[in-house]
Amino acid sequence: MVKYAREPDNATKSCKARGSDLRVHFKNTRETAFALRKMQLQKAKRYLEDVVARKRCIPFHRFTGCIGRTAQAKNEGSTTRQGRWPVKSCEFLLNLLKNAESNAEVKGLDVDALFISHIQVNKAMQQRRRTYRAHGRINPYMSSPCHVELTLSEKEAPVKGEQ
Repeated sequence: MVKYAREPDNATKSCKARGSDLRVHFKNTRETAFALRKMQLQKAKRYLEDVVARKRCIPFHRFTGCIGRTAQAKNEGSTTRQGRWPVKSCEFLLNLLKNAESNAEVKGLDVDALFISHIQVNKAMQQRRRTYRAHGRINPYMSSPCHVELTLSEKEAPVKGEQ
Protein backbone atom coordinates (compact mmCIF):
# COMPACT_ATOMS: atom_id res chain seq x y z
CA MET A 1 0.00 0.00 0.00
CA VAL A 2 1.45 3.35 -1.01
CA LYS A 3 1.21 6.44 1.14
CA TYR A 4 -0.69 9.44 -0.16
CA ALA A 5 0.31 12.98 0.70
CA ARG A 6 -3.11 13.67 2.19
CA GLU A 7 -5.63 11.20 3.52
CA PRO A 8 -9.31 12.00 2.96
CA ASP A 9 -11.44 13.24 5.84
CA ASN A 10 -14.01 10.47 5.38
CA ALA A 11 -12.38 7.38 3.86
CA THR A 12 -15.69 5.58 3.35
CA LYS A 13 -17.05 8.39 1.14
CA SER A 14 -13.94 8.84 -1.02
CA CYS A 15 -11.72 6.97 -3.47
CA LYS A 16 -8.16 7.42 -4.68
CA ALA A 17 -6.06 6.94 -7.80
CA ARG A 18 -2.43 7.58 -8.60
CA GLY A 19 0.10 7.30 -11.38
CA SER A 20 3.85 7.01 -10.87
CA ASP A 21 6.63 7.94 -13.29
CA LEU A 22 4.20 9.11 -15.95
CA ARG A 23 6.02 10.03 -19.15
CA VAL A 24 4.39 13.44 -19.47
CA HIS A 25 5.81 16.91 -18.78
CA PHE A 26 5.69 17.90 -15.12
CA LYS A 27 5.04 21.61 -15.66
CA ASN A 28 2.10 21.13 -18.04
CA THR A 29 0.58 18.45 -15.81
CA ARG A 30 0.92 20.65 -12.71
CA GLU A 31 -0.94 23.52 -14.36
CA THR A 32 -3.62 21.16 -15.68
CA ALA A 33 -4.12 19.62 -12.25
CA PHE A 34 -4.28 23.07 -10.65
CA ALA A 35 -7.14 23.95 -13.02
CA LEU A 36 -9.08 20.84 -11.86
CA ARG A 37 -8.94 21.48 -8.10
CA LYS A 38 -12.28 21.28 -6.25
CA MET A 39 -14.12 20.57 -9.53
CA GLN A 40 -16.95 18.06 -9.80
CA LEU A 41 -15.98 14.82 -11.54
CA GLN A 42 -18.28 15.09 -14.57
CA LYS A 43 -17.39 18.76 -14.99
CA ALA A 44 -13.67 17.99 -14.84
CA LYS A 45 -13.94 15.23 -17.43
CA ARG A 46 -15.90 17.49 -19.78
CA TYR A 47 -13.34 20.28 -19.26
CA LEU A 48 -10.42 18.02 -20.15
CA GLU A 49 -12.22 16.74 -23.24
CA ASP A 50 -12.84 20.35 -24.30
CA VAL A 51 -9.15 21.16 -23.85
CA VAL A 52 -8.18 18.20 -26.05
CA ALA A 53 -10.66 19.51 -28.66
CA ARG A 54 -9.19 23.05 -28.19
CA LYS A 55 -12.54 24.54 -27.19
CA ARG A 56 -11.18 25.65 -23.79
CA CYS A 57 -7.64 26.20 -22.52
CA ILE A 58 -5.61 25.57 -19.39
CA PRO A 59 -4.56 28.88 -17.76
CA PHE A 60 -0.90 28.88 -16.70
CA HIS A 61 -0.13 30.54 -13.35
CA ARG A 62 3.32 29.44 -12.15
CA PHE A 63 5.32 28.21 -15.15
CA THR A 64 4.63 31.13 -17.46
CA GLY A 65 7.92 31.65 -19.29
CA CYS A 66 7.35 31.84 -23.07
CA ILE A 67 3.66 30.97 -22.70
CA GLY A 68 1.56 32.78 -25.29
CA ARG A 69 -1.60 34.71 -24.54
CA THR A 70 -4.99 33.52 -25.70
CA ALA A 71 -8.52 34.86 -25.43
CA GLN A 72 -9.73 31.54 -24.02
CA ALA A 73 -7.62 32.04 -20.88
CA LYS A 74 -9.72 35.08 -20.01
CA ASN A 75 -12.81 32.86 -19.79
CA GLU A 76 -11.02 30.48 -17.40
CA GLY A 77 -10.24 33.25 -14.89
CA SER A 78 -6.62 33.90 -15.76
CA THR A 79 -5.29 37.34 -14.85
CA THR A 80 -2.33 37.15 -17.23
CA ARG A 81 -4.31 35.71 -20.19
CA GLN A 82 -1.63 33.05 -20.63
CA GLY A 83 -2.83 29.59 -21.55
CA ARG A 84 -2.10 26.44 -23.52
CA TRP A 85 -3.72 23.19 -24.62
CA PRO A 86 -1.53 20.41 -23.12
CA VAL A 87 -3.19 17.45 -24.84
CA LYS A 88 -0.97 14.70 -23.45
CA SER A 89 -1.34 15.93 -19.86
CA CYS A 90 -5.10 16.11 -20.28
CA GLU A 91 -5.28 12.57 -21.61
CA PHE A 92 -3.21 11.22 -18.71
CA LEU A 93 -5.37 13.05 -16.14
CA LEU A 94 -8.55 11.93 -17.92
CA ASN A 95 -7.41 8.31 -17.63
CA LEU A 96 -6.67 8.81 -13.91
CA LEU A 97 -10.11 10.34 -13.36
CA LYS A 98 -11.75 7.39 -15.11
CA ASN A 99 -9.71 5.01 -12.96
CA ALA A 100 -10.80 6.83 -9.79
CA GLU A 101 -14.41 6.76 -11.02
CA SER A 102 -14.18 2.96 -11.45
CA ASN A 103 -12.77 2.68 -7.95
CA ALA A 104 -15.73 4.71 -6.68
CA GLU A 105 -18.22 2.43 -8.44
CA VAL A 106 -16.57 -0.61 -6.87
CA LYS A 107 -16.86 1.06 -3.45
CA GLY A 108 -20.53 1.81 -4.10
CA LEU A 109 -20.25 5.61 -4.08
CA ASP A 110 -22.59 7.97 -5.90
CA VAL A 111 -20.59 8.97 -9.01
CA ASP A 112 -22.70 12.09 -9.68
CA ALA A 113 -21.87 13.55 -6.25
CA LEU A 114 -18.08 13.13 -6.52
CA PHE A 115 -15.67 16.06 -6.66
CA ILE A 116 -11.87 16.30 -6.73
CA SER A 117 -10.95 16.94 -3.11
CA HIS A 118 -7.18 16.48 -3.57
CA ILE A 119 -4.91 16.45 -6.60
CA GLN A 120 -1.14 16.71 -6.50
CA VAL A 121 1.67 16.49 -9.05
CA ASN A 122 5.26 15.79 -8.03
CA LYS A 123 8.44 15.64 -10.06
CA ALA A 124 9.73 12.14 -10.76
CA MET A 125 13.32 11.15 -11.44
CA GLN A 126 14.50 12.48 -14.78
CA GLN A 127 15.15 9.99 -17.54
CA ARG A 128 18.34 10.39 -19.51
CA ARG A 129 18.98 10.21 -23.23
CA ARG A 130 21.69 11.82 -25.34
CA THR A 131 21.76 14.14 -28.29
CA TYR A 132 24.72 14.45 -30.62
CA ARG A 133 26.15 17.90 -31.29
CA ALA A 134 28.68 19.42 -33.62
CA HIS A 135 32.40 18.63 -33.32
CA GLY A 136 31.78 15.22 -31.72
CA ARG A 137 30.21 16.47 -28.52
CA ILE A 138 27.29 14.86 -26.68
CA ASN A 139 24.73 16.70 -24.58
CA PRO A 140 22.04 15.35 -22.25
CA TYR A 141 18.47 15.04 -23.51
CA MET A 142 16.44 14.74 -20.32
CA SER A 143 12.74 14.05 -19.83
CA SER A 144 10.71 15.42 -16.91
CA PRO A 145 8.19 12.76 -15.83
CA CYS A 146 5.86 13.18 -12.87
CA HIS A 147 3.85 11.42 -10.18
CA VAL A 148 0.13 12.27 -9.93
CA GLU A 149 -2.23 11.43 -7.09
CA LEU A 150 -5.85 12.40 -6.67
CA THR A 151 -8.72 11.80 -4.29
CA LEU A 152 -12.42 11.98 -5.15
CA SER A 153 -14.91 12.59 -2.34
CA GLU A 154 -18.68 12.74 -2.15
CA LYS A 155 -20.27 16.08 -1.40
CA GLU A 156 -21.70 15.99 2.08
CA ALA A 157 -25.27 17.20 2.37
CA PRO A 158 -25.56 20.21 4.67
CA VAL A 159 -27.27 19.52 7.98
CA LYS A 160 -30.22 21.78 8.70
CA GLY A 161 -30.01 23.56 12.01
CA GLU A 162 -32.74 23.22 14.62
CA GLN A 163 -35.15 26.15 14.62
